[in-house]
Amino acid sequence: MKQYLDLLQHILDVGSQKSDRTGTGTISTFGYQMRFDLSKGFPLLTTKKVHLKSVIHELLWFINGETNIKYLVDNGVRIWNEWPYRNFQKTNEYNGETLKEFIKKIKTDSEFANKYGNLGPVYGRQWRHFEGPDGKYVDQLSEVIKNIKNNPSSRRLIINSWNPPLVPEMALPPCHMMFHFYVNDNKLSCQLYQRSADTFLGIPFNIASYALLTMMIAQITNLEVGEFIHTLGDAHIYNDHLEQVKLQLSREPKELPKMIINKAIKDIENFKYEDFVLKGYDPHPLIKGKVSV
Repeated sequence: MKQYLDLLQHILDVGSQKSDRTGTGTISTFGYQMRFDLSKGFPLLTTKKVHLKSVIHELLWFINGETNIKYLVDNGVRIWNEWPYRNFQKTNEYNGETLKEFIKKIKTDSEFANKYGNLGPVYGRQWRHFEGPDGKYVDQLSEVIKNIKNNPSSRRLIINSWNPPLVPEMALPPCHMMFHFYVNDNKLSCQLYQRSADTFLGIPFNIASYALLTMMIAQITNLEVGEFIHTLGDAHIYNDHLEQVKLQLSREPKELPKMIINKAIKDIENFKYEDFVLKGYDPHPLIKGKVSV
C-alpha cells in the first residue's frame, strides 16, 4: 500500500510540530486524500501486521449499534479499553485497579460492565439511532442501504457520526466522522472524511474497516466494488511513533491480500465474524506503538 507510505512521508516532509489534547505532541498537516481500488485487493497494510480480528469485530460492533466495550472484550479486542478505564479512574469506586484488572471485571461482571463499560453515544449509536432535538431518530445505516437499492443516483447517501449536542457525552468524539456512498457503472464507492487521523496506529484500521464495510454493502445491494476514498483533516504522527514510522517506511510493500465474504449473507445485520476469510496476507512483522488517550 504505497498510498499509506506516501501519507507518512508527506507528513514528515511538510508537517509542523503541534501540541495536542493528549499532551504527547504531533507532527501534523491538514488535508490529505488516499484512493484505493477495491477490485485490486483488500487494502490491509503489509508493511506491518494489522490485527484483522479487531477490525472485523469493531465493525460488527458499530453495525449492531453497540456502545459498550463488553462485546469487544469478550472477543479479545482491546482497542477501546483505555477510554472507559480512564473514566472509571475518576469514580469513587476506583481502588487502584490496573487496566488488566478493570478489563477482567468487564468480562466477568455484567453489572460492572453495564456501569463502566459504556462509551456514550459513539459511532454505532449514531449509525443506527441518530437523535434529533425533538426526540425523533434516524437509523442512518438502514436508510442508506435502502436508498442505494432504490435510488442509487442519490447524492444523499451519507452517514454522519458527528452529532454536536451529544459530543460531550462521548468518551471520544468521532474521528472518522462522516462517510458518503456513490454508485456508478454498477459499482459502489465510499468516501470517508476523518477529522483526526493518528496515521501510525489508527489509519490502518480505518482503511480496512471502511473498505470492508463498502464490500459488505456492495454485496447486499447487488453491486460490484468501486473505490474507497479516505479524506483526512488533521493528519498526524505522534512524536512517540517517529521511530516506528521510519521503520515502516524502510519496508517494501507486499501484494495485497484478498477478502472472501460469505455470499449467502444478504442483510447487513446477519454478518458474523466467521463470514470473512482473508487469503494471501503475508505482512512484515508487527510494530508496536503506545496509544495516546
